[in-house]
Amino acid sequence: MTNNNSKDKECEEITFEKAFLRLEALLDKMNSGEVSLDESLKLYEEADKLINLCGKRLTEAERKIQILVKSRNGELIPDSDGNPKTEPFRVV
Repeated sequence: MTNNNSKDKECEEITFEKAFLRLEALLDKMNSGEVSLDESLKLYEEADKLINLCGKRLTEAERKIQILVKSRNGELIPDSDGNPKTEPFRVV
Protein backbone atom coordinates (compact mmCIF):
# COMPACT_ATOMS: atom_id res chain seq x y z
CA MET A 1 0.00 0.00 0.00
CA THR A 2 1.37 3.43 -0.99
CA ASN A 3 1.74 6.01 1.74
CA ASN A 4 -0.33 9.08 0.73
CA ASN A 5 1.90 11.41 2.75
CA SER A 6 4.98 10.32 0.81
CA LYS A 7 3.06 10.75 -2.48
CA ASP A 8 1.99 14.26 -1.40
CA LYS A 9 5.59 15.12 -0.46
CA GLU A 10 6.88 13.81 -3.81
CA CYS A 11 4.24 15.90 -5.55
CA GLU A 12 5.36 19.06 -3.72
CA GLU A 13 9.03 18.48 -4.62
CA ILE A 14 8.45 17.91 -8.34
CA THR A 15 9.18 20.76 -10.74
CA PHE A 16 6.37 22.49 -12.60
CA GLU A 17 7.61 21.10 -15.90
CA LYS A 18 7.78 17.51 -14.64
CA ALA A 19 4.36 17.86 -12.99
CA PHE A 20 2.88 19.17 -16.24
CA LEU A 21 4.42 16.33 -18.28
CA ARG A 22 3.15 13.77 -15.77
CA LEU A 23 -0.30 15.36 -15.90
CA GLU A 24 -0.34 15.08 -19.70
CA ALA A 25 0.67 11.42 -19.47
CA LEU A 26 -2.06 10.72 -16.91
CA LEU A 27 -4.71 12.38 -19.08
CA ASP A 28 -3.58 10.46 -22.16
CA LYS A 29 -3.75 7.19 -20.22
CA MET A 30 -7.18 8.01 -18.77
CA ASN A 31 -8.51 8.97 -22.21
CA SER A 32 -7.14 5.82 -23.84
CA GLY A 33 -10.00 3.71 -22.54
CA GLU A 34 -7.52 0.99 -21.62
CA VAL A 35 -7.62 1.39 -17.83
CA SER A 36 -10.08 0.00 -15.33
CA LEU A 37 -12.44 2.17 -13.30
CA ASP A 38 -10.33 1.69 -10.16
CA GLU A 39 -7.15 2.64 -12.01
CA SER A 40 -8.93 5.64 -13.54
CA LEU A 41 -9.90 6.85 -10.07
CA LYS A 42 -6.29 6.54 -8.87
CA LEU A 43 -5.06 8.41 -11.93
CA TYR A 44 -7.72 11.08 -11.42
CA GLU A 45 -6.63 11.59 -7.80
CA GLU A 46 -2.99 11.99 -8.86
CA ALA A 47 -4.01 14.33 -11.71
CA ASP A 48 -6.04 16.46 -9.30
CA LYS A 49 -3.00 16.88 -7.03
CA LEU A 50 -0.83 17.79 -10.01
CA ILE A 51 -3.38 20.34 -11.25
CA ASN A 52 -3.41 21.95 -7.83
CA LEU A 53 0.39 21.92 -7.67
CA CYS A 54 0.75 23.47 -11.13
CA GLY A 55 -1.81 26.15 -10.26
CA LYS A 56 0.02 26.92 -7.03
CA ARG A 57 3.38 27.13 -8.79
CA LEU A 58 1.95 29.42 -11.48
CA THR A 59 0.45 31.70 -8.85
CA GLU A 60 3.77 31.83 -6.99
CA ALA A 61 5.64 32.62 -10.20
CA GLU A 62 3.14 35.33 -11.07
CA ARG A 63 3.71 36.96 -7.69
CA LYS A 64 7.47 36.86 -8.18
CA ILE A 65 7.39 38.44 -11.62
CA GLN A 66 8.08 42.10 -11.11
CA ILE A 67 9.23 45.01 -13.17
CA LEU A 68 12.19 47.04 -11.96
CA VAL A 69 11.29 50.68 -11.75
CA LYS A 70 13.98 52.84 -13.28
CA SER A 71 14.46 56.56 -13.27
CA ARG A 72 14.52 58.47 -16.55
CA ASN A 73 18.29 58.19 -16.81
CA GLY A 74 18.09 54.37 -16.50
CA GLU A 75 19.29 54.04 -12.92
CA LEU A 76 17.42 51.88 -10.45
CA ILE A 77 15.28 53.69 -7.93
CA PRO A 78 15.89 52.28 -4.42
CA ASP A 79 13.04 51.60 -1.98
CA SER A 80 13.15 52.63 1.68
CA ASP A 81 15.47 49.67 2.45
CA GLY A 82 17.90 50.53 -0.34
CA ASN A 83 16.79 47.62 -2.55
CA PRO A 84 15.71 48.20 -6.17
CA LYS A 85 12.12 49.40 -6.18
CA THR A 86 9.72 47.02 -7.92
CA GLU A 87 6.09 46.94 -8.92
CA PRO A 88 3.79 44.03 -9.77
CA PHE A 89 3.94 42.71 -13.32
CA ARG A 90 1.03 43.91 -15.43
CA VAL A 91 0.05 42.67 -18.85
CA VAL A 92 -0.84 45.57 -21.11
